[in-house]
Amino acid sequence: MKSYFVYILTNPGNSVLYIGVTNNLERRILEHKQKKIDGFTKKYNCTKLVFFEETDSVHTAIEREKQLKNWHRNWKINLVKSQNLKWEDLSRDWFDPAFFDAETKQPNRHSEFFRNLKRIKRS
Repeated sequence: MKSYFVYILTNPGNSVLYIGVTNNLERRILEHKQKKIDGFTKKYNCTKLVFFEETDSVHTAIEREKQLKNWHRNWKINLVKSQNLKWEDLSRDWFDPAFFDAETKQPNRHSEFFRNLKRIKRS
């Protein structure tokens, strides 16, 4: 079964929200953290994963992304707080910074946390 994720990123000050969708959350978050993609998240330093949902339907994921993007800011904030009251970076342990290659800037993945993370299933 394939998984799709709707996720919310913020910047270090929690003042900017970005909503995205992907079929590989770990890879996509790494791309954001490494600022590989020009655009909103790079410009506003959105590298902190504060919320995500998982579904097995790409159509459900895309519809949910559209729904969340149309929500008022306070609704989005309340959604994040409902699962992550302290706005912690849920991906903080996915990549071990001690193993970043200085030359390539590519980290060795430390994904045991990700595999053990309780995923929020959207029904």
